Amino acid sequence: MIRFLVSALLFVLLLAPAHAETADQSAFQAVISGQLEAFKKDDGQTAYSFAAPIVKGIFPNAEIFMGMVKRGYEPIYKNTKYVFGDLATDSLGRPAQHVIITATNGKRYEAVYAMQQQPDGSWKIAGVQMVEIPSVDA
Repeated sequence: MIRFLVSALLFVLLLAPAHAETADQSAFQAVISGQLEAFKKDDGQTAYSFAAPIVKGIFPNAEIFMGMVKRGYEPIYKNTKYVFGDLATDSLGRPAQHVIITATNGKRYEAVYAMQQQPDGSWKIAGVQMVEIPSVDA
């Protein structure tokens, strides 16, 4: 009986990280989707609500934040499609979600969203790095 309990406990402990990672990925995708949909509607207040405190410290209101997004992240701001990729860790050790973005001009970009967990357990976007994916001509 004790062997069974120990085996069951080890099994649960080994599976726990996978479940937490899956739950985090679902939360990351919900936050990122919420912000991308807010951008499509030009809803700066809602888009800004998904930003982590570190971002809000740099861009102290929704108008300034949206100006930065429109200038520096136009493919993200106005995209035609996005597809979630793998989870990763960014260069600062934060959990990150890869997203493939298709811009209105048809170019594709890989965006890596750094996520930061808040004291209440929710997740916010702490930064985005974006690079163009080179096109492959047939």
